Amino acid sequence: MTQSRTRISKAVIPAAGLGTRFLPATKATPKEMLPVVDKPAIQYVVEEAVTAGLSDVLMVTGRNKRPLEDHFDRNYELEEALTRKGDETRLARVQESSDLATMHYVRQGDPRGLGHAVLCAAPHVGDQPFAVLLGDDLIDARDPLLARMVDVQARHGGSVIALMEVDPAQIHLYGCAAVKPTVDDDVVQVTGLVEKPDPADAPSNFAVIGRYVLDPAVFGVLRRTEPGRGGEIQLTDALQALASSPDLGGPVHGVVFKGRRYDTGDRGDYLRAIVRLACEREDLGPAFREWLRSYVTEEM
Repeated sequence: MTQSRTRISKAVIPAAGLGTRFLPATKATPKEMLPVVDKPAIQYVVEEAVTAGLSDVLMVTGRNKRPLEDHFDRNYELEEALTRKGDETRLARVQESSDLATMHYVRQGDPRGLGHAVLCAAPHVGDQPFAVLLGDDLIDARDPLLARMVDVQARHGGSVIALMEVDPAQIHLYGCAAVKPTVDDDVVQVTGLVEKPDPADAPSNFAVIGRYVLDPAVFGVLRRTEPGRGGEIQLTDALQALASSPDLGGPVHGVVFKGRRYDTGDRGDYLRAIVRLACEREDLGPAFREWLRSYVTEEM
């Protein structure tokens, strides 16, 4: 059995999607750049990776995604203007994104699915375990899911996926895991995976959410993986192969997450994420909560 024990330092963020659910807002603006209060969604994801100790970030992009690169680059003209004004607070906020991590970029080209996007990272990742963070899923900074997954991978080797219990009627919206318990309450061993099953056929109500820590053996499996659901190369199919044959690249474990998650790929959840995060901000929360209470009372 191949098991990786190298402490990971690299994160991969697939960001080549078209964001069609948010049209026309995403016609010229990448969906990852839509603001959640006053930061683009993608910055929350990069901050999560860095907090977990992953300071080397590869973003897998596509056409019309140049604003992502610009956001994490320096903007000398803006910084100079803020310096002249003596606006140190906004200057620090502008510089924060460019100082977060060592950023790298590669284009996916043809949109052939999440598995293909991960495979695009192979030359950068090499033979090290690495994390994959999907930009639509925001994990509250107070709930360190990724750090826990890194710890589990360091202990068990192989790959680790994030799981969340959902209403069985909603499991068809997710990848679904068959699991068996381990000695840790929040860790399960994954014995099988299926992408977006019919609820009647789902092996559990454990849904795969957008965080993965992967053994580099996944690249070899992905190269042999035929297009699956939707004609795309599914990461779920490659993980199913690893789960059913641990000798390919170690076991697959799941960390069961019970914290705060915001799905910014859904319009309703995107709006709820903004409201929740704004309510909890020290600078915005008190006045915003007061207005929200008044608004809800008036509407009811």
